[in-house]
Amino acid sequence: MRYISTRGSAPALGFEDVTLTGLASDGGLYVPEAWPSMSRDDIAALAGLSYVETAVRVMAPFVGDALTEDELRELCTQAYGRFSVDSVTPLVQLDHQQWLLELFHGPTLAFKDVALQLLGLLFEKFLSKRDTHVTIVGATSGDTGSAAIDAVAGRAKVDIFMLHPEGRVSDVQRRQMTTVLAPNVHNIAIKGSFDDAQALVKAMFADPDFSGRFALSAVNSINWARLMAQVVYYFYAAVRLGGPDRKIAFSVPTGNFGDVFAGYVAARMGLPIERLIVATNVNDILHRALSTGDYSAGTVVPTATPSMDIQVSSNFERLLFDLGGRDGAAMAEAMRQFDANRTLQLSNAQREGAAGLFSSARIDADSMSLAMRWAHERANQVIDPHSAVGLAAARAAGIAADVPVVTLATAHPAKFQDAVERATGVRPSLPTRVGALYEREERYDVLPATMEALTEYIGARATPRA
Repeated sequence: MRYISTRGSAPALGFEDVTLTGLASDGGLYVPEAWPSMSRDDIAALAGLSYVETAVRVMAPFVGDALTEDELRELCTQAYGRFSVDSVTPLVQLDHQQWLLELFHGPTLAFKDVALQLLGLLFEKFLSKRDTHVTIVGATSGDTGSAAIDAVAGRAKVDIFMLHPEGRVSDVQRRQMTTVLAPNVHNIAIKGSFDDAQALVKAMFADPDFSGRFALSAVNSINWARLMAQVVYYFYAAVRLGGPDRKIAFSVPTGNFGDVFAGYVAARMGLPIERLIVATNVNDILHRALSTGDYSAGTVVPTATPSMDIQVSSNFERLLFDLGGRDGAAMAEAMRQFDANRTLQLSNAQREGAAGLFSSARIDADSMSLAMRWAHERANQVIDPHSAVGLAAARAAGIAADVPVVTLATAHPAKFQDAVERATGVRPSLPTRVGALYEREERYDVLPATMEALTEYIGARATPRA
């Protein structure tokens, strides 16, 4: 399997190099040169398999010869052995049509664990064969940071520098990052939004002077290996609800488009998906893009769903590239114009291609709270605000009654205790496996949202290229 950049000029790479590199050297995102396919018989054969075995079968075509099947199975067994339930991503029924896919049973209580526990092991496996020290630089709107830090803390040949927007993540989210005191972990609170942090990370990768000094890598969903791991749970859920003989719809609360793009990949591989519902909060750039073709960045509005407080959705570029004929030069020019003007109009081909699979919804604070209340009162389920955005969109989507609708429950409700309590009157407790989070020492630095400040900070602490 070879991977190409969405912007056309970076070299094609194999899976190992794509995993260690993250962002392409031309600023683009890597995608497979061609989508692998699974037949109906292949998908039907997933029924009854464990999550690990499902993961091996779904991911093997993307891994290619970078790992043997036994090596991939060993890594998956180790990664998902840290989850609190054997099913890893269990389904919970809410009513005759609505389901939750619980993705928060990993060590940091968020869906990012599903991919990042594996990604940390892939880094370790690949680096063990090389005389290379990797510097991970990432931005988080809440959950990626803690999951990535947990996955690589204390690992050899890796330093991680994680940026989060100061004051714009929940207390639990911040503490899960800043109480990890391993010497290879560096937390940075920047004075700005997540979009500012994400733009700075991309700028560091694109700066030849800086990126030439360090072997930079990414753990955000711009890293293909992370996105690949998220494809698995679409297959795992679908076959448990009757797939491939029955279509399933999925509602995905999303800001950066990575989680829902994984659903698109599953569909391209052959999984019969009735609809992918893109659920946004009031920071609704994705809803506007999919419903009107207007991909224009506005000002980020802080909400009770901070992981979705995003106005520039990195993974959307992958979809636009695939739907636009895979023209790297055209994609590079479109993104250059977007960076300059903060606006991009989807082509007819892109809009029509997206309309065949995607719908979208903008969910405000009241609708979010009502969904949390409905889940609690009618289904005895306490859900977090992000999952509630997905559930509100799912219930309003008008999907045919014989099609199950699965909302991706992306975080444990205890990560957002105040918002859950306001909506339901219930204050969820942190699971005991998290430990005494509020009693631990925090360590992080606050920096201005400038390239100069960040490159100076990282340059003084990271290990240079050999």
